[in-house]
Amino acid sequence: MRVLHFFKTYYPDTTGGIEQVIFQLCQGTCELGVHNEVLTLSPHPHPARLQVADHSVTRVKEQLNLASTGFSLQAFSQFKAMAKEADIVHFHFPWPFMDLVHFASLHKRPTVLSYHSDIVKQRSLLKLYSPLMKRFLGSMDRILVASPNYLHSSETLQPFADKTVVIPYGLNPAAYPQVSRQQLDTWRQRLPAKFFLFVGVLRYYKGLPHLLSAMEGIDYPLVIIGSGPEEQILKAQAERLKLRNVLFLGRLDNTDKACLLQLCHALAFPSHLRSEAFGISLLEAAMYGKPMISCEIGTGTTYVNIHEETGLVVPPANPSALRAALRRLWENPEESERFGVNALARFNALFTAQHMCEKTVAVYRELMNATAFATSGQRSKPEKI
Repeated sequence: MRVLHFFKTYYPDTTGGIEQVIFQLCQGTCELGVHNEVLTLSPHPHPARLQVADHSVTRVKEQLNLASTGFSLQAFSQFKAMAKEADIVHFHFPWPFMDLVHFASLHKRPTVLSYHSDIVKQRSLLKLYSPLMKRFLGSMDRILVASPNYLHSSETLQPFADKTVVIPYGLNPAAYPQVSRQQLDTWRQRLPAKFFLFVGVLRYYKGLPHLLSAMEGIDYPLVIIGSGPEEQILKAQAERLKLRNVLFLGRLDNTDKACLLQLCHALAFPSHLRSEAFGISLLEAAMYGKPMISCEIGTGTTYVNIHEETGLVVPPANPSALRAALRRLWENPEESERFGVNALARFNALFTAQHMCEKTVAVYRELMNATAFATSGQRSKPEKI
């Protein structure tokens, strides 16, 4: 079975949550008999074709980027050629340009769409895009969403609920580096003995201004892994608030990230807008048996982190509530440890890459069987007339 994944960004250019999901799908379904290819845009697509782990990536030149939407003339012909060789086309939403490519190519392949997020930031542009978006979603054979929370709370998904399947995101622990004692000791010497950790791209919806405000006056160590468009603003805020124990480490490689996930006391994940549809960093924390703090925004963040079971859930954009949650986990180590144990158990039950990949391949096979049946039926019609 050949599957073509199509999204606006991918490794090695970017390393966000959607890219991580695509990577896990490509690697995990490979073991289930799926040959995966990824088509993506890149500002510098040299080389145009490369290998990422066990799957190939084709990059076409991004010629324009408006409102977080990349455009490429080359993508039309490249997608059409690659879709022709695929059994299934797997789209990753949102990306309005993708809709145009889909309809222009007339590829007639079974389609699966991973619905990663509602469109939140570009609400004014959504009014213009909405007719195309609804037609695009309506044309999909199956829509995958990562949590029942998001399915139930997304107005956009409601008209398509009958063809939407809940398949939680999953991670493969074996794909993460096995760090040495020496590497851990190196970080222990650099960091406080006990600290909160944030991991993610520093974007507008991550809620970090509220977390920094929550840190004022309590002075617990906070380590921030990641870079992004809000980085300088956040550093200026930390300096203005005189937060002495906030460390911005920038983007780290997977080995260093794994070290800090093992060493941290808990993960602070203050995303306050629905653009945060799930929170891969929450999954990583759960995989390492860490308690979590997150906000109730009606998405998958509170499908991963269950209040009073795996951590604490607070109202969004609420520094005082975040401060109380930080203080509670800091001052109650036994409770924090219990939350961490529960988080790991929930991860193993629901959020492994194996579970995600097996469920996704079941959807692929269902669509291929339906296509084969329909094709067989079409061929038999002339004989019945």
